[in-house]
Amino acid sequence: MITLDHAYIIGGFFFAALAVLTLRDAANPKRRRTALFWALLAASFWAGHLIGDFGNGLLALGLVALAAFGLGQGKPPTTSPEERRASAEKRGNLLFLPALIIPAVALAGTLLAQYTDWGALIIQEQHKTLVSLVLGVLIAVGVMMVWLKPPLLAPLQEGRRLMDSVGWAALLPQMLAALGAVFLAAGVGQQVGRIFAEFIPLDTRTMAVAAYCIGMALFTIIMGNAFAAFPVMTAAVGLPFVINDLGGDPARVCAIGMLAGFCGTLMTPMAANFNVVPANLLELPDRKAALNGVIRAQIPTALPLLLANIILMRLLAFP
Repeated sequence: MITLDHAYIIGGFFFAALAVLTLRDAANPKRRRTALFWALLAASFWAGHLIGDFGNGLLALGLVALAAFGLGQGKPPTTSPEERRASAEKRGNLLFLPALIIPAVALAGTLLAQYTDWGALIIQEQHKTLVSLVLGVLIAVGVMMVWLKPPLLAPLQEGRRLMDSVGWAALLPQMLAALGAVFLAAGVGQQVGRIFAEFIPLDTRTMAVAAYCIGMALFTIIMGNAFAAFPVMTAAVGLPFVINDLGGDPARVCAIGMLAGFCGTLMTPMAANFNVVPANLLELPDRKAALNGVIRAQIPTALPLLLANIILMRLLAFP
C-alpha cells in the first residue's frame, strides 16, 4: 500500500536533491546557506515524525534564521528562453499534458481509494488525496521524460530554478498554517468569536454566513494565508454559530469558507508565496512595484468572488 510516509520520503528526496545540486553550483553566491536550507527541509520530511514537537520547532527556527540572512539564486543548466519558445511552438497545447495528468490522477486515485475495495488496497484511504497527488506528479514527470527525452537531471534542475526564484516564500503556507494551529490552541478563536457576537447579530443565517466569510477574508489579509485564518475563524464563527446553532453542513461550510479566505489571499502583500511569484518568475526589475501591481489587478476579481461565496454558502450550506 502507498501511504503518506512514502509521499514524505519522495518529498524529502526532492529537497535533498536541491541541496546537493545547490551546493555544487558555484554560480550561487550563497550556495552553502541555500543548500543547508533545503537540507533542513528534507530532514523535516524524512525525520519529522521522529524528532518530536521540540525538534521540529528547532528545525523551523533554523529555516527562519537561514531565510532571514538571505538565500541565493543559482544558475541551473537548463534550456534557454529561445529553446523553450521553439519547443512551445513545436508542440503547442500538448505541453499542458503534465498539468492535466496531475489533477486527473489525483481525482482518480481519490475516488478509487474511497469507492473501490482494490483501490483502498493500493492507496492509503486516510490520506488518499495527498498520496494520489504525489502519484500524479510522478506519473506526469515520467510521461514527460519518455516524451521529451530531456537529460536525466532536467526535472530536478528545472525544479531548482523554480524554487530558487520563489525562495523561502515557498514555505509560507506550511508556516502560516502552523501559526493558525498555534492561535487556535491559544484560544484566539474563542476570543474572536466573543468579539463578533458582541458587535454583530449572529442569530440569522445570512449574518452568520457573511460574518464568517468576510472574517475569513480579513484574517487571511492579516495573516497572509487562508490556512492560517481557517482554524481561528472556524472556531470563532463557523463552528459555534453557522454549524452548531444554525445547522449548516460542516463540509460545505468549511469548503466555501476556505474559498472565501482565498479571496483575501488575492488582496494582501502578506501572501508573499502567492503574490510575489509572478514578479519573481517574470524576473521583473522592481519586485515591490510588481507585487503591488499584482494585488491591484486582483482586487476587482477578489471582491465579487467573496460576495459569490457568501451567496453560495447561504444557499447551499443549509439543508
